[in-house]
Amino acid sequence: MLASIKNIHFIGIGGIGMSGIAELLHNQDFNITGSDLSKSSNVERLEKLGIQISIGHSAENINELDLVVYSDAIPKDNCELIETKKQNILCYSRAKMISQIAKLKSSTVAISGTHGKTTTTSIIGSMLKDSDLDPTIAVGGVVKSINSNSVLGEGDVFVVEADEYNRSFLELNPTIAVINNIDLEHTDCYKDIDDLKETFLQFANSVPFYGAVSICKDSENAASLINDIDKPIFTYGIHSKDVDFRAEDIVQNNGNTTFTLVEKNQKHPISMKLPGVYNVWNALAAISVARIMNVSINKIINSLEKFDGVKRRFDIINNDESLMVVDDYGHHPVEVESVIKAIKDNWNRRLVVAFQPHLYSRTEQFFKEFSESLLLADSVLITEIFASRELDNNSINSQMIVDEMLRLGHQSVMPTTLENLVDDVESVYKKGDIILTIGAGNIWRYSDLIKERLI
Repeated sequence: MLASIKNIHFIGIGGIGMSGIAELLHNQDFNITGSDLSKSSNVERLEKLGIQISIGHSAENINELDLVVYSDAIPKDNCELIETKKQNILCYSRAKMISQIAKLKSSTVAISGTHGKTTTTSIIGSMLKDSDLDPTIAVGGVVKSINSNSVLGEGDVFVVEADEYNRSFLELNPTIAVINNIDLEHTDCYKDIDDLKETFLQFANSVPFYGAVSICKDSENAASLINDIDKPIFTYGIHSKDVDFRAEDIVQNNGNTTFTLVEKNQKHPISMKLPGVYNVWNALAAISVARIMNVSINKIINSLEKFDGVKRRFDIINNDESLMVVDDYGHHPVEVESVIKAIKDNWNRRLVVAFQPHLYSRTEQFFKEFSESLLLADSVLITEIFASRELDNNSINSQMIVDEMLRLGHQSVMPTTLENLVDDVESVYKKGDIILTIGAGNIWRYSDLIKERLI
């Protein structure tokens, strides 16, 4: 440990990305403290490790520190951030801190894309771990096999989820960059899809000449960047034929997926405990990285077969004949539709969806697309919007989605609140149903309550 930096404080330490970095640095013997607005499972996990965390922000928390790290969700007028600058303490954004950690390793694998980053990062990390490469991993979700969102490894590889929000992934200069897909998102940060694509292009071209970029060719926006990337490129896909890694003969049943991997005219059977075509894309991305790194196909197959997923990514809370409860982090129309389609492709059961819209700006931009993505569900409940980093906006509400679904002809959709959610789910529940709670806010807290009420 460098003598100049010892005491590091995290503002917003309970966030999924922040908590992972804090744990990594704690495991490297830095003295870590933090603060957050409320208790959470992440906060409790860090406290069990011995990290001191204050609930609520206070200028008094900024005391005898060498470095302060802040979450993107922290407003500029936060009292701890103001005190940090007042004391002239070194101050890094979460993205910059990740880029600094990456410098501790000789190679960085960074996984980007509008969807699938967390699962893909987790699969890659698991593959490299199972191949005895002992990677350091920082991911935006709790990987079930390690019950954490970070792993401190002794190897030379850093595997990290690269977030496009606020262009933060441009802080990284990865050795291998993955672009899973590109869809319009974060309209509070990007002018339009072209602005977003140009930023992904900058990210891809930050790779060194001896590195590689892996791109899903089935994503039209991602594939459109290929001709402008001046680094070695590997491609993957399901529908595209001229790719380096292709999946064919996809079969889904009861939450399990099998497919045939085609690589250089060689075919390999793949089996995994993840449902949904979208997870086949995630698996292909991971396979491409592992093969670029010369991991054997047998180790890849074995690792994928035993990978048991990430919390809040198609997280099955209960599964029996009378009730199945699934919780998912999906918060973009493409993600919502993908999860619902995965359920319909795997189970012949009635589906009740409880959806919590995330952000006023996203709801305003995509309320029509959200309405369309929910149409396959048999019954839909829409909660109030989770504002997160945004100020309340009374002109935008979840009723917009309800009204649009009614206009499109859906027969069973209703507004609800988190306070009434369990009661309202019970009112539409029929024995044998699948209940899906989905959203990036705090709706996950209600999946267990729904299970307890209905079983």
